[in-house]
Amino acid sequence: MAWTLQCNLNWVQYLALRIIKTGEVPTHVAFIMDGNRRYANKRSIAKKEGHSKGFEKMIETLKWCLDLGITEVTVYAFSIDNFNRSDEEVNDLMDFARQKFRSLLKELDKLTDAGVCVRVIGNLSLLPEDVSQLIAQSMIATKDNNKIILNIAYPYTSRDELTHAIKDITKGIKHNNILPEDINEDLLFDCLYTYKSPNPDLLVRTSGETRLSDFFMWQISNTCIYFTDVLWPDFTIWTFLAAVFYYQSCSDLRKTRNNLKPIVHNSRVSMYVDKIHHERETMIENISNIRSSENKIF
Repeated sequence: MAWTLQCNLNWVQYLALRIIKTGEVPTHVAFIMDGNRRYANKRSIAKKEGHSKGFEKMIETLKWCLDLGITEVTVYAFSIDNFNRSDEEVNDLMDFARQKFRSLLKELDKLTDAGVCVRVIGNLSLLPEDVSQLIAQSMIATKDNNKIILNIAYPYTSRDELTHAIKDITKGIKHNNILPEDINEDLLFDCLYTYKSPNPDLLVRTSGETRLSDFFMWQISNTCIYFTDVLWPDFTIWTFLAAVFYYQSCSDLRKTRNNLKPIVHNSRVSMYVDKIHHERETMIENISNIRSSENKIF
């Protein structure tokens, strides 16, 4: 399986999905896809094979979300802390990323037909140049697809995200684009990597771990969180629907979310926020156009 979003439900599963769909469906669901390595160890297979199974599950889950009417999905694919793993595993993960983003660019018609917009959120400067180029090209190639957004956090931590947001705000004050009194939660929100996205309604973490691992620490203040013991490659439609059903029972959180007010900046801050966002889009375009004799994508 590559980036093909095929229908894979039997009639019982499809009926269950339709029943869940009669309730309130989350708009944005985030997944901490944990358990690929334990899955591999459990089956005595290579770690990279466990990550491959995890990728297949991500594509399968994206299809379920699309069928349910969810319009945005975020997956925690690679933490900055994962660079502390063995050189062999990190190199395997980088090679895996190369393979999957090359495949994405060759299968654009499938993603376009499915309406999948791919965004990668994180610190691309930490990646090998060719990997960041493939990512940038994938983002640009799918940016106009509008049925479902797939955010891939890679490489990402909340600490890094907040650090960069604070640097952007500090730069704005230094150059007199904004004033110290302009600093508030709304400005910080608009300087995050996730500025294009609403906060998740539901966060699902697999593998039995009940921690957040420095993921979306700012964004999940009003998010319904569902923990499951299932390892990510073993994640099933039934576990997915159980998580959505749990979300539907989180009435207090949904009420709080619905009461959130849209962000309104003064003209000075709006101009600076627009400038930051434009700089980020230009950075992605520049990365996508990198050319070197050692770095040929095709």
